[in-house]
Amino acid sequence: MEGHIENRASGASQRPGPSDRILTWQVSRAMLPLVSRVALDLSGRHERLAGLYAELANLEKHRRTLDWPQRHRRYQLEDEISAAESEVRGLVGELEALGVALLDGCCGLVGFPTRVNDRPAYFSWMPGEDGLGYWNYAGDGNRRPVPHDWTQPPAPRSRSRKSKK
Repeated sequence: MEGHIENRASGASQRPGPSDRILTWQVSRAMLPLVSRVALDLSGRHERLAGLYAELANLEKHRRTLDWPQRHRRYQLEDEISAAESEVRGLVGELEALGVALLDGCCGLVGFPTRVNDRPAYFSWMPGEDGLGYWNYAGDGNRRPVPHDWTQPPAPRSRSRKSKK
């Protein structure tokens, strides 16, 4: 577990990118109010898209027998879907700019990148949760409770003093 926020790059001359960012629990928790609003918007857009896709699929199934108002609605749905997909891409871009990963857009699950046992991991949150209480390894959907000792601020580093003679 890292005790501070840092950026990692594979070479000294390379600039670290958002995917190289490592966040502590404290920093992730401080970011949660903003990130949670974006995640809520994302899950809402995904829910809306699911409804639009279902309506469009129903109209597509009967497209050869649609009257004009139904055909017109089919065209409107295509435009609405395109706009909603664009909004989703914009919201995902906001998360990426913050250095946060979207783990599951349908439920709004987001991950704050960290490292656990020298492995990529995330502190994770989704709408409906009170706070930042779970973590999981990258690529592993098994979310575990954050241990209490991870939630404590890092101990201050002691400075070595030269003794006077």
